[in-house]
Amino acid sequence: MKKTFLFYILILNCFCYGQDTANKKSLLNRKNEVKIGGIKLLAGPIFEGTYEYIYSKDFTFGGSALLNLNTGNDYSEDFSLTPFARFYFQESKEYGAYGFFVEGFAKYFSGKYGAIYIYEEENKKKFSAAALGLSLGKKWVNNSGFVFEILVGLGRTLGSSNNAPDAVFRGDLNIGYRF
Repeated sequence: MKKTFLFYILILNCFCYGQDTANKKSLLNRKNEVKIGGIKLLAGPIFEGTYEYIYSKDFTFGGSALLNLNTGNDYSEDFSLTPFARFYFQESKEYGAYGFFVEGFAKYFSGKYGAIYIYEEENKKKFSAAALGLSLGKKWVNNSGFVFEILVGLGRTLGSSNNAPDAVFRGDLNIGYRF
């Protein structure tokens, strides 16, 4: 009786240990992230959602969509789509796709802008334009998959649109989840 009881305890212990290892592996193999820009949402209200796919430990790509929920505010963009690619430079390879990164982005955006008097509504004109730029940032990921990210970047408007701004800003404090 003691031998069979000991045998069952050993088998149960093996199953419990096997499940713990599987959970750790699945945490390391999460390849998708969704994030929301916190500063713009609180100040705007401007909603910016981001999806990022983790291709490898050092390289990811994704896209952001921005929607200005109050077009009467002073923010020049009412809508934008921004695909990007990121290269990570982290010290530890524990999770991958976190730490300091450099990002290249392309941006299509539209809105209202007035180059001389940007705060006067009657001088603002509608525009649609594209831009290319670079960003720098840092990302933190905790053990349960929550993500915090700081991002700052600048881009140059392409083409000869007279109504669009010459440069675009990309930045926010993003909060999200890796799954």
